[in-house]
Amino acid sequence: MDIFLILLVVLFIIIILVSILLASIRILYEYDRGIVFTLGKFIGTRGPGLTFVLPLVQSMRVVDMRIKTADIPKQEVMTKDNVPILVNAVVYFKVIKPEDAVIKIEDYSYAVRQYTQAALRDVIGNSDLDTVLMEREQIAESIRKIVDAETGEWGVDITSIKIQEIELPAEMKRAMARQAESERERRAIIISSEGELAASENLRKAAEVLTESKGSFLLRTLQTVSDIAADPSDKIVILLPIEMLGLFGKIGETESKHK
Repeated sequence: MDIFLILLVVLFIIIILVSILLASIRILYEYDRGIVFTLGKFIGTRGPGLTFVLPLVQSMRVVDMRIKTADIPKQEVMTKDNVPILVNAVVYFKVIKPEDAVIKIEDYSYAVRQYTQAALRDVIGNSDLDTVLMEREQIAESIRKIVDAETGEWGVDITSIKIQEIELPAEMKRAMARQAESERERRAIIISSEGELAASENLRKAAEVLTESKGSFLLRTLQTVSDIAADPSDKIVILLPIEMLGLFGKIGETESKHK
C-alpha cells in the first residue's frame, strides 16, 4: 500500500513537471519577436525558434515584425482655400524595436491610425485644392514624415502612406467640368487658327510664285478648267485673266497674216 501511494505521488509529480515543461515551451516564427518579463520586469527580447518561459514567473509578449496596413477612414477636410473634400488613405508600417512597441505604448496599431488621421487633416488643411489634387504623392510624403517622426519613439517605422481617394463636392465637380470644357474649346480654336494661318501662308507663297511666272498662272488656270469640265452636267462660267486675252489677240493676228 505504501509503495502504491509512493508511485501515485511520483506519477503526480511527473505530470506536474511535464505540464510545467510544456507550458514553458514557446515557438517563435521568423517574423516574431518575444518580449520577456520576469515578475513584471523586462529582461530581454527572444528571437525566432524554440524558447522557454517559466510559468507563473515569466511572461512573454509576441510582436509581429512584418509590414502591416491600416486604413484611414474617409473624412471631411477643409483645404486652405476653404473647399471641403472627403479623403481616405492607407498607411503601411512595421515594428523595428519590439521592446519599445510593447513598453512605451499600449496599442501601437491604433495609435498609428489616429496620428496619421490627425496629420492628414493638418497637411491638407494647410494646402490649397490645386496642390492636393496635383501633388498627391508629395502630400502623402509630408504626412509620412510627420507621423514617422512621432512613431519612431514607439519603435514603429512608417514605410509608406497612400492617399486612395479624394472626393470633391458636387458643385465643385460641375465647375471643374465646365472649366475643362472651356479649356478644350480654347485649344480647339487655337489649333484651328494655327491651321488657317499656315494655309494662308502657303496660299501667299503660291500666289507669289504664280505672279512671277505668267506661264505657270496660265497652266494653273487651264488645269482648273479641265478639272471642272470633268462632269458634263455642270455649267461652267470661266473668268479669264487679262493675260489670256492678250494671248488670244496674238493668236488672232497670226491667223490673219497666214490668210
